[in-house]
This record gives sequence, C-alpha cells and structure tokens, in this order.
Amino acid sequence: MTRITTPFTAATTADEVVEGLDLAGRRIVVTGAASGIGIETARSLVAAGADVTLAVRRMDQAEEALADIRRSTDAGSVQAAYLDLQKRGTLQDFADAWDGPLDVLIDNAGVMATPETRTPEGWELQFSNNHLGHFALANALRGALVEGAQASGSPSRIVSLSSTGHHYSPVVFDDVMFERREYDPWSAYGQSKTANSLFAVGVTARWADDGVLANAVHPGGIITPLQRHLPKQEMIDRGWIDADGTPNPRFKSTQQGAATSVLAAVHPLVEGVGARYFEDVAEAEPFRDDAPGRGVKGYALDADQADRLWELSQRLLG
Repeated sequence: MTRITTPFTAATTADEVVEGLDLAGRRIVVTGAASGIGIETARSLVAAGADVTLAVRRMDQAEEALADIRRSTDAGSVQAAYLDLQKRGTLQDFADAWDGPLDVLIDNAGVMATPETRTPEGWELQFSNNHLGHFALANALRGALVEGAQASGSPSRIVSLSSTGHHYSPVVFDDVMFERREYDPWSAYGQSKTANSLFAVGVTARWADDGVLANAVHPGGIITPLQRHLPKQEMIDRGWIDADGTPNPRFKSTQQGAATSVLAAVHPLVEGVGARYFEDVAEAEPFRDDAPGRGVKGYALDADQADRLWELSQRLLG
C-alpha cells in the first residue's frame, strides 16, 4: 500500500489546502466547531463553498462562531445545531433532525487529560466523550452518509481526530474504564485517541461497500481550549508555553492545525482512501523510536483491535 504524499507541509494552512477547490453543494458536519481548530476547519470549508453545520454543546459560543465565520467569508453557508457527546439523546436528536445527504462528518470535538470523571453510565469520561460519543453519532448518521455517497457518486468521508497522544496507550480492553487500574489522565487520553484511529479502521471495513470511508488525523500541537484541564505549570514543564503563557514557537497556529482535517475531509488526493492515519497534511509514516512524537503506532491501525473495539462499543451503547 503506497503512502499518500502531498505537496503540503506541516506549515500549510487549511485555507491553502482548499485553495482552488469548489465545494459548492457539499454538506459537512464538524463537531466541536465553536473554537480552536474546529472553527478554522469550518471557516476554510465554508470559504470553499461548502454548507457546514457546527455541531456544538454551547450554543452561545456557536452564535459567536457563526458571526465570526460569516464576517470572514460569504462563499458557502454555515449554521449550528446542538449536540452534546455526553448526552446520548442529543446525538439521536441531531441525526433525526438531519434532512438529506451528508458528505463529510468531521469528529473534531474532544477533551484532554481530564481529572478522573465518570459519566452517568459509570464510563471514564475521555473514552466516553472522545470515542463512544462519536461512534454513536456516526452510526446515527450512517444513512445520511450513504445517501451522500449515492448522490455524489463518490464516497462520503468521516474524519476522526486522533493525536500523537495515541502513543501513550493502546486500548486496554481488560480495563477500559479504569475500574481496576489506577487512573492516569494521560493514559486515558492516549487510549481514547487510539480508539479514534481504530474507529476509522472499523468504519472502512464495515461501510466501504456502502460508500462510506474514514481516516484518522493528528492535527499537530496547537494551544487551544483543549488544554483547559491542564495546570499552567504542567504546560510550562512540558515546554508547551513560556511562563508568560506564550506558546512554544514549534506549535502550529489553529489554521495550520486544521489543515490535515481539511485534507482528509475534502481533498482529491484522499479520494477513495480509508483506514489510514494522517499528520502534517500527508499520510503518517510508521512510528520509530528515533522520531518521538511522530508517526502512527501499529496498534492504532490494527484490524483485529478495531474489530474488538467495535464490538465493545456496540455492547456498551446497546
């Protein structure tokens, strides 16, 4: 299988990825799109002519995001709808309210390194929010995605935002919810990000014949509200920010961070491609010990692990 390369680089912006593309008529949902890389993902897609729906938990933030996007572009259209990944009913409500085909679902929303928190079901928060919520949403929207593929004549796409954080942990199937092992926020985050990648493998294996493909994406290091649960001193110790809060220069801007999501969502170079992991606006290379912080670990694309995760997710969600 040939690795997908592109003319883009780690410094490429989302606007540069869509330059020259005409996305008129393309209907796209972006979760968690009221801030961070989510709003930049939406902005660039709208600028290229797409019809974008921001699926968001805080509608007050959504209104601000809508106004911001509309001020910066009038090429496509943008609207918002309520969705909370922790409230299963809102996922089905969102899908029930959706009318017509869906071309792209971008699973952008997420939480990082939270204190140990349990959902009402007793599930560990990061696995529940980052993976199970998006798993349920995609399954609820499957019919619309299939309709999108039939209407356009090309596969619909799911973009699952993983992270280099998947290096921290595979999915620990013997104790996914940290019921017996000591809770560690970074192991929990890593497990959820591995699950995001395995989800893309699982979708492609099961839905490709119906015209739906999925890929995983690592957006890169960006300072956004995603880090809101981290103490400032930890971020300083990790070298992410200076003492005055200035981000490390090696970090990407939010426009650069959105670029890989946009590539996987709409670019012709990813047409017909599924079950792969992208970073820095190209397909990632396999992880190497001499290149820490880069590449994809084998367990994050393992078909057997993806099958096991799919079965677990279905069982948990009923």
